[in-house]
Amino acid sequence: MAQDTKKAGRILINLAAFVIIVAGMKAAQNLLVPFILSAFLAILFATPMAWLQSKRVPKVVAVVLVILVILAIGSIFGGLIGTSLVEFTRAVPRYEARLRTQQAGLVGWLQGLTLLQALGVEVADQLLFQYVDASKLFSAFGTLVTSLGQVLTNGALILLTMIFILLEMSGFPAKMQAAFGEAEATLARSDLAEIASSIRRYVALKTVISLATGVGVAIWLAILGVDFPVLWGLLAFLLNFIPNIGSFIAAIPAVLLAFIQYGWGNALLAALGYLVVNITMANLVEPRVMGRGVGLSTLVVFISLVFWGWVLGPIGMLISVPLTVIFRIALSTDESTRWIAVLLGSERSLEAEA
Repeated sequence: MAQDTKKAGRILINLAAFVIIVAGMKAAQNLLVPFILSAFLAILFATPMAWLQSKRVPKVVAVVLVILVILAIGSIFGGLIGTSLVEFTRAVPRYEARLRTQQAGLVGWLQGLTLLQALGVEVADQLLFQYVDASKLFSAFGTLVTSLGQVLTNGALILLTMIFILLEMSGFPAKMQAAFGEAEATLARSDLAEIASSIRRYVALKTVISLATGVGVAIWLAILGVDFPVLWGLLAFLLNFIPNIGSFIAAIPAVLLAFIQYGWGNALLAALGYLVVNITMANLVEPRVMGRGVGLSTLVVFISLVFWGWVLGPIGMLISVPLTVIFRIALSTDESTRWIAVLLGSERSLEAEA
């Protein structure tokens, strides 16, 4: 009985500690997000840096080359997104006027339906204007893009932190050995190596799949004649990193714009294009490319999306899967918490371990 009471007490203490840590992370969101992104970038670019050093490139020069590559990629993406957003912002008033015209036509069509008249259903003139506010829809899209774009305002801090992490990375094993001893340091290095490998594999494959998704969406919207296909392709690329709901969110502004420009026909075709591209990638390409995936159940992936989005904002949604993978691997290293890691895992991960 005393042992059970002690075990229950430990569980309550761990839960209390978890709540305090989460509350602290949420409170320090603005400070924490840049450092988390710096760590992720350092993990991703550690491999090319190690390759450069294997070719006898000095460490400092290797870091400089990696930073130049990151700046080049960021400049290309920033230029494309910035130009498209400026043009889109200028066109918003015109789109709002067109949407109101489309809404008025739809209300008139509903009012003229014989079936509704026979049933005594009255369609108010302001029905759709009350529930579908064009300005709110476009402002919601702008808020999402602005939230993601805030990362660029912290770009200097992120890059500077990443540089220091990359410079310190080679000496980290020696520090761990001096701090914890040979046996524990070796075990910790293997866990860190597994975490880094899982993150690199997930991000690399997800980037390729998201890029294919964005290109497919942009080409289809360009064929339909929807304005700013590059912007919607970039949005589909970025939001595809958000599990389950990212692709759905990315489709909303493009389908709405297709409706504003051409009416229901092209809007349905645009939605069909998103559906075909995402079903192809999610159900045919991704399972074959990702293999066992990240070892997380579908339910856990969705819950982690909601949880990390609440704690860290939109960026937390983008990196929710890698963060959960880190926690799962960390929990699996201790016998007292291994059961939590098992619950977080998928059926395939259990089969692999068996």
